Amino acid sequence: MRKIIVLIFVFLVFIIEYSFTFKNENKSETYSLTIEVKNLRNAKGVVQFALYNKNGSIPDEEYKNQYKILNGEIENGSSTITFKNIPAGKYAVNILHDENKNGKIDKGFILPIEGIGFSNFQSIGLTNRPNFSKASFELKENKTISVKVIYM
Repeated sequence: MRKIIVLIFVFLVFIIEYSFTFKNENKSETYSLTIEVKNLRNAKGVVQFALYNKNGSIPDEEYKNQYKILNGEIENGSSTITFKNIPAGKYAVNILHDENKNGKIDKGFILPIEGIGFSNFQSIGLTNRPNFSKASFELKENKTISVKVIYM
């Protein structure tokens, strides 16, 4: 009888330990990423916030390579959104002040006629073109970033 009780106890301890380990291994940490833009030139349209998580995904003029995308309303020349439940990793942000709400970057002759911006960029030009490597940052805690919207 004593052997059976000991075996049951060992078995229960094993199951509890295995269950605890299995749950912790499958539980990945997720975070919130808040992105804010200021100094928008007008209140027309929306601000499109595209989040990228792969090398080579930027530039992405048609927004086909994005990981997640949200639209933010414009209030007092600013817009802020929060991506929630984002796994730890390397990310980059692309902003579009989509004045006509068509979801794409409208261009004049060559340059965009709507405001655009990228994480880690204060200006954009022929010698300062955005790519994932330059625009990326590590997300390993809840974070708030500010992105400058550039009008050409």
